Amino acid sequence: MSRRDSYMLLTVLGIGVFLAGLELMVTAVALPQILSTMANWTDLRKASWIINGYLLVYVVTMPLAGRLTDLWGARRLFLVALAVFTVGSFLAGVAQNLDQLIAARLVQAVGGGAIIPVATAAASHLFEGAARPRALGIIGALTFLGMAAGPFVGAAVLETIHPGTALANMGISGGPLVSTIAPAWRWVFYVNVPIGICALVIAWAASSGWDTRRQPARLDWLGAVLFTVALGGILAGTTLIGNSDEVFGVPTAVAVGGLIGGGILCGLVAIRHGLRRPHPFLDPRLFANRVFSSAALISLLTGYGMATAIVGGAVFVDRVLYGGPEEQRVVLGAIAAAMALGALASGFLVRRISLRLLTLVGLTLSAAGLVWMSTWSPEVQTNAFAASGAVFGLGFGLTVTPRSTAAVEAAGRAAFGAASATVTVARMIGMAIGMAALTAYGSTTITRLSNEIYGSGDRYKQYIPAYLRDRPINDGLVAQALEQWAATKAATIMVGIFLVAAVVTLVAVAPALVLRVRHGRDSSGEGVAAEESEYGEIAF
Repeated sequence: MSRRDSYMLLTVLGIGVFLAGLELMVTAVALPQILSTMANWTDLRKASWIINGYLLVYVVTMPLAGRLTDLWGARRLFLVALAVFTVGSFLAGVAQNLDQLIAARLVQAVGGGAIIPVATAAASHLFEGAARPRALGIIGALTFLGMAAGPFVGAAVLETIHPGTALANMGISGGPLVSTIAPAWRWVFYVNVPIGICALVIAWAASSGWDTRRQPARLDWLGAVLFTVALGGILAGTTLIGNSDEVFGVPTAVAVGGLIGGGILCGLVAIRHGLRRPHPFLDPRLFANRVFSSAALISLLTGYGMATAIVGGAVFVDRVLYGGPEEQRVVLGAIAAAMALGALASGFLVRRISLRLLTLVGLTLSAAGLVWMSTWSPEVQTNAFAASGAVFGLGFGLTVTPRSTAAVEAAGRAAFGAASATVTVARMIGMAIGMAALTAYGSTTITRLSNEIYGSGDRYKQYIPAYLRDRPINDGLVAQALEQWAATKAATIMVGIFLVAAVVTLVAVAPALVLRVRHGRDSSGEGVAAEESEYGEIAF
């Protein structure tokens, strides 16, 4: 393709990843309102699958999409992914209960999970040499720019759209119309529909006459099933840790052990299966290359930190500050905007700074941001609130292009799709594990605190000032005092959560020391990474 056409198509790919990034953060902003209308905080374990279910299917779809890109070409797969994502968004908007919403999110995840690896692989094919890191940096930046826009779009929707009030003024208080357009959180899903349709039309027109090279092979459906069962079992088991009730009629400890143990066993079987196939679902042979395996590990560990920062920030606003969309927009917007800036900058900085050094700088900033976030209190100022999140986001963004570039160059052109998908999958697995751990800890803590306050008689009196102890629990001043105590307690709990994420992020320093790629010369004289073989070791 001509240079002009290549950049036009890169713009189209960017629209898709922007939409996928937008969805993640829009849902984070709407989650407290969804919980208030469809469930409550004591139903957190089930409601968490609005996000965990999305991440699970998202993760499983990515390797399939990456492989399908190598087999069938990027164009048609990108168009199908956009269409499925748009349909899933509509279904999520019309969902009438948690089960329907979770199911719709799974459909949405199929499309969203395919968009990013297909776009990344397509960009890798469109550009070579020094232009490739820049293109990958643009794709990464637009993903996080969509995430940056998410809190603002979500807050704007929740604050300005009040369909229930409008219908009530018209004398309509019930029926299917009210149930499908109210409350306002439905519109954070509906907003994707017109954007998705426009993106689909533009993508169809702009990509006409272009596609990536196709390779004849068969999809590894058995490997996909094994991987899905493995990851699903581990996530479900982690989410149930600390549950006080029986699960499936058996003690929680037995259920947790069975799910996690079964998940690990399926994972081992999936690895053995992958080693025996020429084109597996996730190719374990890619990990024989230490550069590739290091990039994937960095992605996994930083994904945990990302989930903690995003979900922890949203929970802090809701449970500690008792804020709404406006406050969530401040912290989540700062995190995501800084991620976008860091990802874009990293695409240009890799030409002047080594992958290793750039990644180490990013990891240091990420950990520092999380440590700073651990100092938040109910009295935190808005500027510190935003600045600490931005430090984490900038650091995370700086690691995006180095690990993606190292992975695709290590795998070789024949496996661009599989390599880009695997590294992104590693990040999403880290996010899913982080979300599952947060859910397990949060649900257990909420249950314990609820029992302490409401479990018996006058137990609540130990948490309120002495001058209020002669009042009943339903008294307004008592309720306010309990809310203040709960906010302080929640802030204390969040300290440990953010510090654990900082430690996990710093663990990624060790694999970051391996991120080095030897550059050779192509026919045009531009630097390109030397490839020994499809899965071979790169000479340093």
